[in-house]
Amino acid sequence: MTDPSPEILDIEQVQAEEESASLACVLSFNANDPSGAGGLSCDAVAMASVGAHCMPICTGTYVRDTTSITDFFALDDEAVHDQARAMAEDVPVQVIKVGFVGTPEALAVIAELSDDYDGVPLVAYMPNLSWWEEDKIDAYLDAFRELLLPQTSVLVGHHSTLRRWLLPDWSGERNPGPRDIAKAAAELGVPYTLVTGLPLPDQHIDNVLASPETVLGHEKFERIEAVFAGAGDTLTAALSALLATGMDLPEATSEALHYLDRCLDEGFRPGMGQVIPDRLFWALPEGEETDDEEGLEVHPGADYFEVPFNETKH
Repeated sequence: MTDPSPEILDIEQVQAEEESASLACVLSFNANDPSGAGGLSCDAVAMASVGAHCMPICTGTYVRDTTSITDFFALDDEAVHDQARAMAEDVPVQVIKVGFVGTPEALAVIAELSDDYDGVPLVAYMPNLSWWEEDKIDAYLDAFRELLLPQTSVLVGHHSTLRRWLLPDWSGERNPGPRDIAKAAAELGVPYTLVTGLPLPDQHIDNVLASPETVLGHEKFERIEAVFAGAGDTLTAALSALLATGMDLPEATSEALHYLDRCLDEGFRPGMGQVIPDRLFWALPEGEETDDEEGLEVHPGADYFEVPFNETKH
């Protein structure tokens, strides 16, 4: 067998370069998560799974196992700034994704960069921070509200987390709905909010994409008591990547929620704690999908059902 000619190699190289260049790129700010449940490793795998390239900007690292988060060590704002600017000045960015970044200073860096790249959508995720010290939670949420929400295109979070943060003084007889939360977010500059984990009758939950004026879409899943780590990061990463590929927001939201559902359906427990989404479920050989030996069934947002409303720090 003869070696391929230089002409064939050149054509193959050009085709590979064109295919590589066609991948949408997402600038993702997040923490390192040693458990692999969430954080930057989650972002990279989830985005690749739905067809985009993740450019991970490390903001620090959790100290955690599969059971709980015990601490966070932040990188200084200069380190975050230099990472992000180097990539943004080299590669066209279709979407900016923000997970947990740990400090008000890091949020200020991201807000400044987003302002410089006006027109690039920013998708922000607010996780449950009840593991953290209360003074740090307050400082982080205040900075997020003042600095980043005015730059945010889509805010993602669980119903209970967003309610505590955006509507702390809610006094209505009913719980605030997704449009109530979307209105509160809109007053701070956010046009769209994806609210997850809304309780419904008959053991179901709803996940609702809303603006202050209307509900743009929702996906309902059966509620089953199970505890997962990394569901919110997985959803936000997939949504950011799908938006980067050019999909419109309602369709991207629906696709991201169904992707998460499959990730959780194939979830696994590598340690003694929570179940981790299998973001590469699609790579399993046909006929070898994993069955959970303990009979766990999973669904989007399930990781929050074990956190009672009145037992968190904030």
